[in-house]
Amino acid sequence: MDPVGVRREQLREFLRGRRARITPDQVGLPAAGRRRTPGLRREEVAVLAGVGVSWYTWLEQGRDITVSGEVLDAVATALRLDATERGHLYVLAGLNPPCRAGDSCSDVTAETRNLLDAWGTRPAVLRDRYWTVLAYNDAARAVFDYDGPGHNCLITYFTNPRYLAMKQIWAHGAPAVVAAYRADSATCPGDPGFEAVVTELAKRSPEFAALWARHDVGAAAQAVNALHHPHAGELHFDTTTLTLADRPDQHVVLYNPRPDTGTADALDRLHRLRLAPPARQSRGA
Repeated sequence: MDPVGVRREQLREFLRGRRARITPDQVGLPAAGRRRTPGLRREEVAVLAGVGVSWYTWLEQGRDITVSGEVLDAVATALRLDATERGHLYVLAGLNPPCRAGDSCSDVTAETRNLLDAWGTRPAVLRDRYWTVLAYNDAARAVFDYDGPGHNCLITYFTNPRYLAMKQIWAHGAPAVVAAYRADSATCPGDPGFEAVVTELAKRSPEFAALWARHDVGAAAQAVNALHHPHAGELHFDTTTLTLADRPDQHVVLYNPRPDTGTADALDRLHRLRLAPPARQSRGA
């Protein structure tokens, strides 16, 4: 069977299964008449969703009909779908899953904090869908000069002197960084969180404004991240971004020293420097 056919068959079985688990009394409907199958009837779902009975029947049968996000939301509400099930309904109906600003979670679990700390002397960062930093380990604090929450990885890349000092590498990577951010923002069109980051950075960086105006789009991929640290010198990292399975709007960014750049040794020196006790002042005679 072709992929579209498989998707429609799965849609049919999914809607039937969700309908079967809801009883009329749960949604305030009279349980009149003999029922051959458990759960709601198709016409009852249609009434609850405010759609035509024929249209809902065609949807459940997996027919080739036009659907909209608003109608799918109404069906999802009628069937009492949770956020994961609602997204699954969108996918099976051939639409992009809904994305709302309120869905973004800024809570950081203890397990994720332990993961960041376990990366040791190498930087590790947790960011949200807007690339705003939610948590980081001590190595990231020292390398990127983080002094609290609220840092944004995109803004940092275009404004932090430590990045801008590596002019050639920075200029080479900037277009890909902007293209990846546009791809991420496209999954949530009109999201004020993305718009706020873009508006702020466009005012602060003409380079970003020019790249953003190109409307380039690209997939986020493993990339070389380089900066100049005032005490450790040039640092070069291979970066890998991992999405948390239970919180898909949160992403762990791991920075691994690039081989043959001296970065690993520089990080060790920086770590020892941070752990060294302050020099004692000699007393006057």
